[in-house]
Amino acid sequence: MEAQKSKVIQKLAKSYDDKYELAQQYYSILSALNNLKLTEREIQLVAYTSIKGTITYANARAEFCEKYNTTTATINNIVSKLKKVGVFIKEDSKVKVNPVIVLDFEKHINLFIQLQHEEDRQEANEPKGTYSEEDGDRDGGE
Repeated sequence: MEAQKSKVIQKLAKSYDDKYELAQQYYSILSALNNLKLTEREIQLVAYTSIKGTITYANARAEFCEKYNTTTATINNIVSKLKKVGVFIKEDSKVKVNPVIVLDFEKHINLFIQLQHEEDRQEANEPKGTYSEEDGDRDGGE
């Protein structure tokens, strides 16, 4: 049996002004880890849509345009691109963020990110359970 490689554990903590900023940071991390190369505006739209539930309605689009100083044409282009890569889905005739990556940004978020060498991946013990479950910890940390 081969000796297991040592692990590096790093804990980071950061506070954000509001849920939109928190959501933008979360989707920036997902974009980077999955090599999606999302632009700042795309990340803003994903974060906004995740919090609002949909970007389909005219009032949501108008609010986004005002908040981020952009146009509905830009929204349409971004929606088209993000549907192709699976970040946005169409459900019940509404454009939404794929539920797999939607969190409640009213709460504190702890992320568990495991990065491993490809050759170790098949041998590695998979984490038990899911890390998106609520643990009852309302203050968000140790």
